[in-house]
Amino acid sequence: MTIKLNKNLAIPTGLALAMGLAAWSPSLAQSTEPAKAKKMTMEHSKTEHSRKMMDRCHDMMATMKAQDAELAALVASMNSAPKDSRVDLMADIITKLADQRAAMHARMAEMHMEMMKHMQMGEGATPHHSMKKEMEKKTGERP
Repeated sequence: MTIKLNKNLAIPTGLALAMGLAAWSPSLAQSTEPAKAKKMTMEHSKTEHSRKMMDRCHDMMATMKAQDAELAALVASMNSAPKDSRVDLMADIITKLADQRAAMHARMAEMHMEMMKHMQMGEGATPHHSMKKEMEKKTGERP
């Protein structure tokens, strides 16, 4: 069996194929640039978010250390106070503890909402938070 090559069609077909590939290749190269830029922006966003979270964590730790020192001073003054004024000082300490705990819960709720918002921004991407990974393991699906 022999295949006859039609020279009249071979040159225009080859030329059309070459032009099509030439036109298609730059569009592929251009389409990867926005993807790279988006990936770099997301990585910067993750880094920026991580830095902000670390700063907030350090601030929270400093606040807790200051609160511990304040409570230690109140307990020391209560212990050195006369017996008849200790009940009032205990009430002050308990009130201070309750206020601190309420403020801590408000900060935790705020941080939780921020974390959930950040995790939702990465929908469709590989999870990078261990909490999100654990949630996915338990449910067996991605959000």
